[in-house]
Amino acid sequence: MSESFPRLLARTRRFSLGVPRGFTIAPDGRRVVFLRTQSGTDPVTCLWELDTTNHVERLVVDPRALDADDENLPPEEKARRERSREQAGGVVGYTTDSAVSRAVFALSGGLYLTELAAGETRKIPTDPGVIDPRISPDGRKVAYVQGGSLHVYDLETDQGTTLAEPESDTVTYGLAEFIASEEMDRMRGYWWSPDSDRLLVERADEAPVQTWHIADPANPAKPAADQRYPAAGTPNATTELFVLGLDGSRTAVPYEQEYLTTADWDAHALSIVTMSRDQKSLKLFTVDPETGASTLVREDTDPAWVDVFTGVPGHLDDGSLVWIAAENHGYRLIVGDTPVTPPTLQVRDVLDVDGDTVLFRASGDPTEIQLWTWDGTSLMPVSTQSGVYSGRLRGGVGVLTEQSLEKEGVSTTVVLPSGMTIPIPSRAERPGLDLRVSVGRAGTRDLSTAVVFPSWHEQGSRKLPVLMDPYGGPHGQLVQQRYGAYLTSQWFAEQGFAVIVADGRGTPGRGPDFDRAVLNDLADPPLEDQIDALQGVAQQYPDDLDLSKVAIRGWSFGGFLAALAVLRRPDVFHAAVAGAPVTDWRLYDTCYTERYLGHPDEQPEVYDQSSLFADAAKLERPLLLIHGLADDNVVAAHTLRLSSALLAAGRPHSVLPLSGVTHMTPQEVVAENLLLLQVDFLKKSLGL
Repeated sequence: MSESFPRLLARTRRFSLGVPRGFTIAPDGRRVVFLRTQSGTDPVTCLWELDTTNHVERLVVDPRALDADDENLPPEEKARRERSREQAGGVVGYTTDSAVSRAVFALSGGLYLTELAAGETRKIPTDPGVIDPRISPDGRKVAYVQGGSLHVYDLETDQGTTLAEPESDTVTYGLAEFIASEEMDRMRGYWWSPDSDRLLVERADEAPVQTWHIADPANPAKPAADQRYPAAGTPNATTELFVLGLDGSRTAVPYEQEYLTTADWDAHALSIVTMSRDQKSLKLFTVDPETGASTLVREDTDPAWVDVFTGVPGHLDDGSLVWIAAENHGYRLIVGDTPVTPPTLQVRDVLDVDGDTVLFRASGDPTEIQLWTWDGTSLMPVSTQSGVYSGRLRGGVGVLTEQSLEKEGVSTTVVLPSGMTIPIPSRAERPGLDLRVSVGRAGTRDLSTAVVFPSWHEQGSRKLPVLMDPYGGPHGQLVQQRYGAYLTSQWFAEQGFAVIVADGRGTPGRGPDFDRAVLNDLADPPLEDQIDALQGVAQQYPDDLDLSKVAIRGWSFGGFLAALAVLRRPDVFHAAVAGAPVTDWRLYDTCYTERYLGHPDEQPEVYDQSSLFADAAKLERPLLLIHGLADDNVVAAHTLRLSSALLAAGRPHSVLPLSGVTHMTPQEVVAENLLLLQVDFLKKSLGL
């Protein structure tokens, strides 16, 4: 390779640049619109269209041709991209009308409209700072948020209207609040009606939320950024819903529970889903848009917590509800009131409802995510080979994305009703690594585990130092049947380590019981399972692992787990790198933390057990703490307070502060050097 793997990993945004994504299928199936950068190192995302009749793809929008400065983003858009972990630039999101004849998107705070057939794009005259534009189903109007206000622009008359303005600087209309976007995968705050004459709109008021101040110590002349952060046990933003008519009407849609998890407005119903603060109740309502009155459709309850799934609610052509819920120890697809999947098949999400066909993803083997359909009478597997799949479905035309251990990258295929397939090429860079990974089960709990050896290692020839490389917590599954999951682990292996990646209790893919094993304890079960996996792999490879030299590294929850490992089990772990670790769960957000640990005022001992400060005096192994000082998700106070506790206990440790870096560490030089510094620290700490 012409450049090192760490530099290439950073430059390609973890090899995501150049991969097709964001697919929209035209109703007649003759066109597929999608996003892709022009190369694997080009961070500017373009809008493309594939003609399925002649198999020709066409570049529709190149942001460079529009002379848009992608660095000049409104603060709200920067926050949205941080929440969605978006690392590219350019057209990173778009919406189309129902006919897929027009598309709208935002670039550098400006609003743009593209006529897809003609390939013509024009900038709509608006004030700067446009966020999340969405075109109406009939293609005649565009709604967007700017300055906390919700506006609608009429494309026929070229006139703009303000539907709602914030009453104070803590109020926004049409934007998802922090908790919705960070913890519930809801990135939007308004929904068009099918008739394009009104919208369901969220009003969020952050006044009750405490203000934190994210400073930049490397630039003392720069004021600290104010951040409304709802830490565990503190107030959330207040959210309300209104149906706003283009005629100026305003109808309140009251609901009682704390969280609005999602909403949907299709031809059958205006639906909203709410969840209680303790997350033990989830309610689905239909709403009368004329009066705002709600009718309860179903309520799901759970003594531990209820789960929020993407893609639901939905409806079949006959109006039957499409839903996902935990029943009989499994996550099951429900149509009407009937579960249509067995409890052994763990449903992940619903991707599309096309007439009477539901396209969804599910796992039998937790390391695989397969595509399935329910056609009203039977379940059918869409994908049949081992791997991780996703897709779209409309008008009988499908888009299928595939990742596997046998092939690098992501392959994308359009599948026509005739069975003919059309590839959409990826332009991603090749990693240039010789992957040596074995995926299986290990330990007494039969944990999903991947073992990664150096490409030059011959089994049984020598014992290698061990590097545990987990995430290890809720929402984060690392052990999957796909090549891209192990690139960084393989690079660490090439530096002389046997790398073990293990998904313990609480990680997705194995069903509700496995998930709920971390209730009231985010520390002991995840840590015990890393040890269990390590010991299980050592039994499988007795001549290849040196258990006297075991290190662990991780980021976010994985960083918490790495620090926890050397603090509580120094007999097993001999060095740790903890990146952006949660060290005190009282400092993390309401929705995530309270789901697993309850309210800190009601269960303070649970929070103490799952936090690290009380263990500071136990540190006897090398520990490197890394944290971005601009992190607004896991704030730098986590690392700084743990460092203070370690100093007070007289325990030596290392801290690497990253000035101007957020939770994602997108900067190329930073991302590259972080890997190199970690290897250097681990080798020195283990005496290699």
